[in-house]
Amino acid sequence: MKNIIFLLLSFTMLLGFTACENNLDLEPQGAPSSGNFWKTPEDAKAGVNAIYGLYSDDNMYGRGFFWLNNASDDIGTKPRQNAERIKNFIVDGSESDTKSIWPIHYEIMKRCNDVIRNIPNIKLDENTKNNMLGQAYFNHAVMHLELAYRYGDNRAGIPIQDRDDPTNVYVPRAKNVAENYAYIAADLIKAADLLPYFSELSADNYGRAHKTAAWGYLVRTYLYAKDWDNAIKYANLIVNSGKHALLPNFEDVFKIANNWSSEYIWSVTSSADNTTLGSIFPGVCLEDKGWGAYNGWGNFYPTKELFDAYDPADKRRSATILQKGDKFTYFGEEVIFNEGKYAVSSSNRTGYQFKKYMEPFSYPKTTSGGVDIRYVNANGDKPSTTLNVPLLRYADVILMLAEAKLMKGQNADAEINMIRNRAGLSSISNATMDDLKRERRCELAGEWTDRHYDLVRWGDAQATYAKPLHHYNGTVIYPARNFNPAVHHVWPIPPDEIAVSKGTLSQNEGW
Repeated sequence: MKNIIFLLLSFTMLLGFTACENNLDLEPQGAPSSGNFWKTPEDAKAGVNAIYGLYSDDNMYGRGFFWLNNASDDIGTKPRQNAERIKNFIVDGSESDTKSIWPIHYEIMKRCNDVIRNIPNIKLDENTKNNMLGQAYFNHAVMHLELAYRYGDNRAGIPIQDRDDPTNVYVPRAKNVAENYAYIAADLIKAADLLPYFSELSADNYGRAHKTAAWGYLVRTYLYAKDWDNAIKYANLIVNSGKHALLPNFEDVFKIANNWSSEYIWSVTSSADNTTLGSIFPGVCLEDKGWGAYNGWGNFYPTKELFDAYDPADKRRSATILQKGDKFTYFGEEVIFNEGKYAVSSSNRTGYQFKKYMEPFSYPKTTSGGVDIRYVNANGDKPSTTLNVPLLRYADVILMLAEAKLMKGQNADAEINMIRNRAGLSSISNATMDDLKRERRCELAGEWTDRHYDLVRWGDAQATYAKPLHHYNGTVIYPARNFNPAVHHVWPIPPDEIAVSKGTLSQNEGW
């Protein structure tokens, strides 16, 4: 990964020289496509590494889509006008917190397409060429999927970029989202064929795409496409590969030492050498102002509804959520959450705290009183850490496999009990979709798997959001909300994107 970082720095300087040569203002800026580039192996490396360059952007996996996930019943958000609008489904797509999500994803897809189009013409050994192409197909598919299910439906999909002609930027929406899912699946199948297993990567290439990650995103794609047979097929390929396993202790999944554990499939890669790179999400979830010890942003907090979803015997609850009176280690000291000096701020909407991402803030400060930059970025205005933020882990694959089996009328006890047993819960028999939904919620709470779209996908959003959400003390923090499944199952496309599309991009119906 260190090589990726160094190449990104040099590539950033290269962009300064190439951007001015681009005469098409509406063409997304990314990997250069000028005539003097895409000639050498060094160009190929720079182009591939540019794909990963925006993963650390705050509008990507720093907050980005999590602003939209705050609509869910799991999240109470620091009071902000845009967050309230999202929570009540009255956004228009021009909100400063979310309007950049669409163009950033398309820029990354553009960079991937530049690689796919140009690298076959560069003299490289076959293994290197295949690996680079596999990375491009994979990353394109991930970006494509993240937009497709949030903005596309059976009435209109999202635009599929012209892979062969980068000047053709005015592309209409796909006929429906099924076309997007088919395109995504084809890219992921290509990626899986071209990529090595993670175990075959050298340590300095950790964080690059690999075979089981492609299979994992195929499972997710087919789950959204309701293609249960293929979801089962590719989940079983991961299981039977023997490359992944659950860690014995759930809490250990979210420790820096286990960034690349057997449970890892795909994450936002952080850097032990430079904590300014990676996701700011751990700091975004940290208590607002961090009790004076660090500049936590305090954006997202767990609700009482989420806390109450756990069985009291469930080990995941204390590993996921801090409640009043819980002891935890904070910059080398054992402290008590929401008591005394560590009482929560007035902006804490729920009185709880997500604990999953707090390990980087447990290490003592230096003798000079600064944070240890081996774990935490010294700049609290970019609270990134050395902890990889998971986007897809093995437990998620197991739960997606269970869901697909249940939707096919098959027994999923083995998969659901695998997850339950690790949490310290007893096995159950003849598990139902209700059991699956509970395990998915408790296992993946506060992660980027998107609880809101689980509810939308299951058809549960309208009934769930018709119930109020609560502070830990029982007071209502959000009254019942109106979710219209005919409109709110997708989000509005940013109006800025529609305005520059020359009529090729239409808004989602009802927004």
